[in-house]
Amino acid sequence: MSAPTGLTAEVSSLLERYAPADDREARHLADMRALALADGSCSRDHFVPGHFTASAFVLSPDGGSLLLIHHAKLDRWLQPGGHIEPDDVDLIAAARREVAEEVGLDDVQLLEPCPFDLDIHEIPARKADPVHRHFDVRFLFRAPSLEFRAGSDALAARWVPLDQVSAMESRGPVGTAREPDASVMRAVAKLRA
Repeated sequence: MSAPTGLTAEVSSLLERYAPADDREARHLADMRALALADGSCSRDHFVPGHFTASAFVLSPDGGSLLLIHHAKLDRWLQPGGHIEPDDVDLIAAARREVAEEVGLDDVQLLEPCPFDLDIHEIPARKADPVHRHFDVRFLFRAPSLEFRAGSDALAARWVPLDQVSAMESRGPVGTAREPDASVMRAVAKLRA
């Protein structure tokens, strides 16, 4: 493996400054540092073992609620986020773009320049894409107001009080209840701590 260049160098720098919250995050951090050494690891076409993505936990102006989207493809309530595009200058820009696309907020305030959370999760095969993993680098933002609009990747979006996120359900295509996403619940626990 070679030294990282371009965007992967920026990813490596972000990861160097990250302090994992627990053993699981420490494992994610080690796997992400290894992936950052691979050429093309920020490209959505890098499938083995996967690629970096960027997402945003967006707090309400008072910090008491989290903006979640009902993701169309994954049928889950999640934070805004997704693939890094060639025009993104860094992961923070990618996370901001995803917030603008998915909930229509262009002026969210970054609360810390370092990642807020790290997560690695499996993405099911879809069309020409094989099963692969997203190495998600997550940032914390604050919205200037409660106004938003659900974008193309979101079936819906809503502000959820932090103490009510665990009570949310996502109804699948056959009406089965799903538990709240574990990585979202972990982020909520960090926010409430």
